[in-house]
Amino acid sequence: MAGIPHIEQHTAKIGVRVAVMGAGAVGCYYGGMLARAGNEVVLIARPQHVDAIARDGLRMQTTTFDEQVRLFASSEPGAVRGAQLVLFCVKSLDTEAAGALLRPHLAPDALVLTLQNGVDNADRLRTVLPQHAVAAAVVYVATEMAGPGHVRHHGRGELVIEPASASETVAQALIAAGVPTEISGNVRGALWAKLILNCAYNAVSAITQLPYGKTVAGEGIRSVMRDVVAECLSVARAEGVQVAGDVHAAVEKLAGSMPGQYSSTAQDLARGKRSEIDYLNGLIVQRGEALGIATPANRVLWALVKLIEGTRAPSRP
Repeated sequence: MAGIPHIEQHTAKIGVRVAVMGAGAVGCYYGGMLARAGNEVVLIARPQHVDAIARDGLRMQTTTFDEQVRLFASSEPGAVRGAQLVLFCVKSLDTEAAGALLRPHLAPDALVLTLQNGVDNADRLRTVLPQHAVAAAVVYVATEMAGPGHVRHHGRGELVIEPASASETVAQALIAAGVPTEISGNVRGALWAKLILNCAYNAVSAITQLPYGKTVAGEGIRSVMRDVVAECLSVARAEGVQVAGDVHAAVEKLAGSMPGQYSSTAQDLARGKRSEIDYLNGLIVQRGEALGIATPANRVLWALVKLIEGTRAPSRP
């Protein structure tokens, strides 16, 4: 096809055997990076992506390279068999169901690493996979699926993972693949910091169908974001969470670092799909109600996204 780069055959010695459950934009990016570095990777994805990857490889259009990377793909959960590392990348609303599909096929010593939005996916997954090692990861990457078997990377790519039996080995493999990775004892605090970023940006981008750079330029939007962040921090403090870093500064910085990025919530609504808003602003509303903390800014954003979910047909490719 004109304009598509040639297939890169990466033949480095196989390192970690990896399966990606729910290989959308995030899973394809990290799975592709690991495959490109010579690890054996299988993507468990929707049939249209599987067909394209089987035919042409995974197109990785990133900020530093544009290649077709050869790796395996399947639409069957059983493809996870033999994997030492499972990158668990399904939507938060599908966590328990997807975990149950994997359970019969997981190797006893496999590490399941949750690369998801929200703060409680690893805990929820452990209830489904009580005999397996499950660790949470915080994901800082801007990606989208630009077509079948085609992931487009807009920026960043760091991971923060919690300590587990195989965390060191996994971190080394990720770093060797060009993925900045840190092991942290306060992943809960880092997950909450990421949640607050998502609460500030995702719904606004989704409601307006605008990228981050344009949303923050809107009149009064930065003030709305500050209100959202303040509510989130109040709930976090009441939960006893030590939120990692300076969240206000991170929110101010994000739009500048990825101005053209649409939130995952915006991408879901544009495709007529259910979003994860119940696990973002909706979670803050729910926890706030339980703790007696008012969260009006988060409630408005959550309610508007839910309204759009129920009425909007796909609009943006």
